[in-house]
Amino acid sequence: MTEGLWLKDCYITEFEAEVIDVLGKYIMLDKTAFYPEGGGQPTDKGILTCGGITYNVLYVNKVGNDIRHEVDSDGLAKGDKVKGIINWERRHLFMRYHTAAHVLSGVINHKTGALITGNNIAEDKARLDFNLPNFERDILDSFVNEANEVIAKGLSVNIHLMPREEAFKIPAIVKLKMLLPESITEIRVIDIKDFDQQACAGCHVKNTSEIGKIEVLSLENKGRDNRRVYFAVKNL
Repeated sequence: MTEGLWLKDCYITEFEAEVIDVLGKYIMLDKTAFYPEGGGQPTDKGILTCGGITYNVLYVNKVGNDIRHEVDSDGLAKGDKVKGIINWERRHLFMRYHTAAHVLSGVINHKTGALITGNNIAEDKARLDFNLPNFERDILDSFVNEANEVIAKGLSVNIHLMPREEAFKIPAIVKLKMLLPESITEIRVIDIKDFDQQACAGCHVKNTSEIGKIEVLSLENKGRDNRRVYFAVKNL
């Protein structure tokens, strides 16, 4: 089992760990700050070093309780002590996008009651899907303007690890109750101060001011009651 260090602190960029298993090009560690692809957020990249040798981490995913790091060369073995360094520029960009998605989806949900039906983050844009029957561009623009006003307030973004029953007292979280198996006893909640709370395992900034500004790229109709928004985050 691998401990995910980002779950408590998304700003850890370097860490030391032990190799607990090797499956071909995939390295399992006892703990890691590398985020495994999932929840619409891409994998982290970076390096592992051991004995003066550098191994490039190309891809990270989660299989069961293990987080697998795909490296570009052989050499690591069970029991080796390694140092991990993530590509911070890439990670922080995805953090900005992920928190921006929470802000925009929060505005849309507060205004319309719509829920996210899909999402994806890339290096140059992000995508959000909503279950809305009508969603014109001028309405979207008003929601984005409000989202940018929220971002400009510099709201703190906090991570809370809550017991299941405590988390389900939060209105936005209780909607997920039927989707989360009973085996999940602790829920990670991303809390944008005085604005929004969502269950999420992804990486986020500490303050909305780090996001910059949301700019809409396009709005698409993906069928009945399903609208898709592409957006980018820009530096101020």
